[in-house]
Amino acid sequence: MADISKIKLPNGTEYNIKDAVAREIAGGGLQFRGVTTTAITDGAETTSYKIGTNTLTAANGDMVVYGNKEFVFSTADNKWHELGDNTAFKALAYKDSASGSYKPAGTVSKPTFTGSSSNVSVTVANNTNGNYTPAGTVSKPTFTGSEMTASGSFTPAGSVTVTTKTTTNKTATVAPAASGTVTYTPAGSVAAPTFTGTQATISSTGTYTPAGSVSLTNTNKTALVSKATSGDATYTPAGTVSAPTISVASGGAGTTTKIKNPTSVTVAQAVVAAAPGATAPSNSIVYYGVSGETLSLYQLGYTTGASITTTEVTVKTGDASYVASAPTFTGTGARLVTGNIPVPTSASFTGTEDTISSTATYTPAGSNSAPDFTGTGVRLVTGDIAVPATYTGSFTGTAGNVSVTGTPEGSVSQPTFSGTKVQISGTTTAAGSVSQPTFDGTQATITVS
Repeated sequence: MADISKIKLPNGTEYNIKDAVAREIAGGGLQFRGVTTTAITDGAETTSYKIGTNTLTAANGDMVVYGNKEFVFSTADNKWHELGDNTAFKALAYKDSASGSYKPAGTVSKPTFTGSSSNVSVTVANNTNGNYTPAGTVSKPTFTGSEMTASGSFTPAGSVTVTTKTTTNKTATVAPAASGTVTYTPAGSVAAPTFTGTQATISSTGTYTPAGSVSLTNTNKTALVSKATSGDATYTPAGTVSAPTISVASGGAGTTTKIKNPTSVTVAQAVVAAAPGATAPSNSIVYYGVSGETLSLYQLGYTTGASITTTEVTVKTGDASYVASAPTFTGTGARLVTGNIPVPTSASFTGTEDTISSTATYTPAGSNSAPDFTGTGVRLVTGDIAVPATYTGSFTGTAGNVSVTGTPEGSVSQPTFSGTKVQISGTTTAAGSVSQPTFDGTQATITVS
């Protein structure tokens, strides 16, 4: 068995191993006291023993014989320590001398071996710790999966500009309304009606004031422009359109399921060792300690736990169908009016009184023809309205990113190795014989004392 005389720690420091009991004994020397009749065993704490008729107190280095064994006492631990056992000694061990005859000088003939060839029996057995692994093959794994399609929606950011051209300004026709307050009287004249009657004679006298003038008092009025039942649109009020309300049509909020959401934790990936005196590895574990001349080696252990921690979260696996409400328009009311139109509010006549007498014939009975109105057609139009002829602008936007992630579904088959590790062993017994050697020597006598 190999001996150990020092310990070298991982930090490179070397320690000699000291036998405290042996040093203490050596320090005071051994004193052989004789054969004791007091029963002593290895590790006994007996401090009083007898040598013959004398009773002694055990002191450091006392050496005694009890039976066939030798013991020495150490005050380092106040115990007896066994040094040796003479039980196996025979009678010669207790003799002062012994003699016998022998033939020490001479030669031994060289033996010869005579044999024949034989078979060697070799056995092969499956053994995971065997000494041989036959050649083999590893099957190629196959991947079985299904196609995964990922889709997403994307709304680019940006704006569209619209430009108009004065050459494409349009005019809108103002058509007569089917009802409402009259807002316009066209210019023209009414033909004098003709009277057809029965002639008669009339005479009259009286006074009249034919000469003079009629004055009118005018007040400007505004006229409402009403919505026409037909024709081209001429005005779009300013306003906003509210965003529609989107709500779930059916199916609830969609189907969900629960998954375990992992949280990263730090785990040990490998355990490494460094030679004494080498650079200490990361996260080194101190498994020893030295106090004075005592070297303490600690026990190492480990704890177990999950490599990750998880918390349960709910995710959607399907979506519902949605409906949107009709948007509402909220605008600013605008009153459309015509320009100022003079409207008579009162009239007065100023004339000179005069006397007139006349004799005339008349035809009072009869009928008047319906007057004809001959006027000048006037087209009512709005002012210039800018109408986009074409969208000559361009769309200016910023690129948006669409990120779609997915995990393909499927599995990879487990590769297999076709080979079996075996233990190869065998035995053989050579067939044949070895000749008996002969010794030819000179008789002599040896004495041991």
